[in-house]
Amino acid sequence: MKSVLKGVQLPNGKTTDVTIEGTTIAAIESTSEAGLDCSGLIALPGFVDVHTHLREPGFEASETVLSGSRSAAAGGYTAVLAMANTDPVTDKAEVAELVARLGAESGYCEVQPIGSVTKGLRGAELSDLEGLAKSSAKVRMFSDDGMCVFDESLMREALIRVKAFDGVIAQHSQDPQLTVGAQMNEGPLATELGLKGWPAIAEEAIIKRDAQLALETNSRLHICHLTTAGAVEVVRWAKAKGAKITAEVTPHHLLLTEELVRSYDPVYKVNPPLRRQEDALALQAAVLDGTIDVIGTDHAPHSAEKKQCEWQNAAFGMVGLEHAASVLQQVLIENGGQTWERFAALMSTKPAEIARLTGQGELRVGAVANLALIDPNARRTIQFQTHSRSQNNPFARTVLPGAVVHTIYRGRFTVVNQEVQELNG
Repeated sequence: MKSVLKGVQLPNGKTTDVTIEGTTIAAIESTSEAGLDCSGLIALPGFVDVHTHLREPGFEASETVLSGSRSAAAGGYTAVLAMANTDPVTDKAEVAELVARLGAESGYCEVQPIGSVTKGLRGAELSDLEGLAKSSAKVRMFSDDGMCVFDESLMREALIRVKAFDGVIAQHSQDPQLTVGAQMNEGPLATELGLKGWPAIAEEAIIKRDAQLALETNSRLHICHLTTAGAVEVVRWAKAKGAKITAEVTPHHLLLTEELVRSYDPVYKVNPPLRRQEDALALQAAVLDGTIDVIGTDHAPHSAEKKQCEWQNAAFGMVGLEHAASVLQQVLIENGGQTWERFAALMSTKPAEIARLTGQGELRVGAVANLALIDPNARRTIQFQTHSRSQNNPFARTVLPGAVVHTIYRGRFTVVNQEVQELNG
């Protein structure tokens, strides 16, 4: 099958045609052949999310691999890394292989499972890291996300063991002893609202400890969802020291702040919590100066039963796949004056590199045809109704720039004119 994308703009600003043959980008040059009119659209390598919760197996009322994959395609993603906090936990090869198989059967994007660092996410004994790496799922990223690997000796051992197969530990940085019962960011607003505070030091202390372990072991460490100005400074310090450390930020921590908690609307309840305005500004600056490497959505769907209740009883988490690109366009392009090449690095190239995914994060002749085409001039009101099974979307009713018009996964259109396609195997 052959497709020609006519008149697309590349990340470097050049306007040309892109020819796809089968699953491969066959040419990037003007051609006399007819094709799909893509005038005004920017072609980017398909997005890669290193931090997605697909909930299956175990929590299918909130999300399935299929519904999450459709949501990902709608957001321009051609690969997602699925977190391990499922039921059963992805701490064995057979669970990882199940998730990968469900993703392949869905066909909307590559679904790469993340293995848990510890068995059952209990933080007491390491998972079979080598077995997960050797499985057909070829797991390279490990995380207990939702929980912190708090035991320092276990964390050190995990960092040492993943070096053998070029793996990476993705840490949810949260000192559990400092956050017992915490409900929102610690500070005057938490006191005013009568909610238990979540101190910044709970995040920053763990990042500093782990950065030192990464330096000592010379192993790869990825920091999930930074939220504080202090955490940015710790990452900056660790990179200057030569640590193999990368960091992500979520769309919601870039633009939303703790002030929204005044509403007591549980849609704003998230782990780690929304922080102060000065923290959000520090995160935006870190995206612009390169301290933060990638945008990770922490797409965390929850059913209405878990979210539409009193604040204290509501689950932590927000969905994020379908609007992440628009948030980054606002921060990076419209407010920051940065380039689409930098955008592609944050959303695609660098995440693929961290996860060691092949066939992702590239836009060149001979590469796998994984592409996202964006209309940068569009402005849209984000909708509650999504392709996800859950609607805990904090950006609903918000106007954001940009829209994913087409998504192409392995040469196949999964989204056409903003409509997710029905795939037949």
